[in-house]
Amino acid sequence: MVTTRMTRPLTIALGADHGGLALKTRLAATLKAAGHTVHDFGTDSTESVDYPDFAHPVCAAITAGQADFGVLICGTGIGMSITANRHPAIRCGLAHDTTTARLTRAHNDANVLAIGARIVGEEVALDILHTFLETKYEGGRHDRRLAKLNATPEHIS
Repeated sequence: MVTTRMTRPLTIALGADHGGLALKTRLAATLKAAGHTVHDFGTDSTESVDYPDFAHPVCAAITAGQADFGVLICGTGIGMSITANRHPAIRCGLAHDTTTARLTRAHNDANVLAIGARIVGEEVALDILHTFLETKYEGGRHDRRLAKLNATPEHIS
């Protein structure tokens, strides 16, 4: 079960394509059982769909302050992470294990997690989600790097 030591329940925006539907359903149920609010942006079918149609609304919800974190799931997680990272306020990390989940939060202050449903099993995905939500951003030397990530193209040297 995904629990967090956060002082308040979190609001999580979820999105998946057809390849991630089953895993999204399981993660959503686990998050709700732990007391978190879940905004499910679909899909709700195994019929073939396009992953950007679900990644964009999740990222918009985070950018608008309607969700604390986002979780995007497709077959590999790659398409979802590429789509999410096109949004300036989004830092999406693709995680295949708890180490990558921990480091994407600790070092990159990621606000979106991408998971490949065909890459990791359900139990590993639950561990990844738990680790992502539990890990705090470390700051320090990483602040300098985040500032460079957030720089507009004309300010990159």
